[in-house]
Amino acid sequence: MNSSTVVEAVLVARGLTRAFAHADGPVEVLRGVDLEVVPGEVVTVSGRSGSGKSALFALLCGFDKPDSGSVEVCGQVMTGAPEWGDCAVLPQALGLAQELTLAENVALPLRLSGRRDVVHERVTELFAELGISRLADRYPGEVSYGQQQRAALARAIVGRPRVLLADEPTAHLDHGSVAAVLALLRRTAQDGAAVLVATHHDEVHAIADRRLALADGRVVPV
Repeated sequence: MNSSTVVEAVLVARGLTRAFAHADGPVEVLRGVDLEVVPGEVVTVSGRSGSGKSALFALLCGFDKPDSGSVEVCGQVMTGAPEWGDCAVLPQALGLAQELTLAENVALPLRLSGRRDVVHERVTELFAELGISRLADRYPGEVSYGQQQRAALARAIVGRPRVLLADEPTAHLDHGSVAAVLALLRRTAQDGAAVLVATHHDEVHAIADRRLALADGRVVPV
């Protein structure tokens, strides 16, 4: 990216706060989070367990609402879950439909958006890149959690979203699979997406353009 070129952020958070009820009183998890991610970059977010990474991602993808502050995706203030083509998510829970094969799960965003003509090409390409081609016709319950995680990543990016939010995308992978996932995350950014990854793995931080951390409920550079 040319350093003299001004690129508008497609993911913007301003002053996000979130507290959760507790017997001893509200627990503030996020206290005025600000961040921006532009097309073409990979940004990683770290933080100790309980630091609020998952809470932040829930707000950014519309799964939860902030107590105050705002999120903008592709120039629009988010009031609910954004369109999958604008902002796709790889959650820790994965969310694969158990009654569909892995290939059917990955194809689903394309079918729902009416892009049936590119289903076979995109699904075949991503399964090959992630090393799970032989598992295409299996159901989630018939493969390992790490293999499910790779399929869930393929589902997130199959429609070429403008923003990708990935929460611990290498948490359940064996060493041999990590490199393929990191290469795909990097290529997704090179293809023009803004990629934000929550992780505690050094290998993931190593491919990032910028690294952030959650500290005292705020995002700070590392």
